[in-house]
Amino acid sequence: MEDASGLQGRSALITGGASGIGAAIARRLAALGAAVQIVDLDLAGAQAVATETGGEAWQLDLSEPATLGGIELEADILVNNAGIQRVSPIEDLDPDMFHKMLMIMVEAPFRLIRSALPYMYGRGYGRIVNVSSVHGLRASPYKSAYVTAKHALEGLSKVTALEGGPHGVTSNCVNPGYVRTPLVEQQIADQARVHRLAESAVLETIMLTHNAVKRLVEPEEVAALVGWLVGPDAAMVTGASYTMDGGWTAQ
Repeated sequence: MEDASGLQGRSALITGGASGIGAAIARRLAALGAAVQIVDLDLAGAQAVATETGGEAWQLDLSEPATLGGIELEADILVNNAGIQRVSPIEDLDPDMFHKMLMIMVEAPFRLIRSALPYMYGRGYGRIVNVSSVHGLRASPYKSAYVTAKHALEGLSKVTALEGGPHGVTSNCVNPGYVRTPLVEQQIADQARVHRLAESAVLETIMLTHNAVKRLVEPEEVAALVGWLVGPDAAMVTGASYTMDGGWTAQ
């Protein structure tokens, strides 16, 4: 059994926590002793993870600014994980979708961080983890909105680190490559279409072409990194971006 002392008495809020990376993070932080709050548009999925982890479920549509108005978060740990993806040439991408993706992956994290900081500052402690991507550091064609959002999230995380440091608050990004999640699996057909490939060829030809380690990242591997970043051994780690990409960004 894991030592739960590291996060005992701490509270954690995870967005996009109903499945994939977010659910794995919720399980990890709960195992380390944190009281977890699962935020997702999918209330049933969030409730299932909350039941499993002994936490609470909270339904929010992060694409709607009004839903975040006036929120005062009382959480020691904030994990901005929620995201969506579209694979499309720029000229075919609906501007409304571009706006929605930036809302979910940039403005919503900003609003949540803004709401959480007063509580964290008051306690002299806080841990913010922004689930970015290798696409926060590198670009790929047909992902203009996603790459833009993740690059912006990197900047937000670094500014938060600089402002939060004197108050005991750290802010970091984790940058996985393609992770074995529904979000990635749903991309395969779109990737095949825009690259004119068979779906069976997408994984090797597109998703893993830059990797030295030729496999998808597992959600539990990302969760383990997040668990370390929010724990006591990472108190001096802030403003950083931790790649977990099988060597993609080593090139």
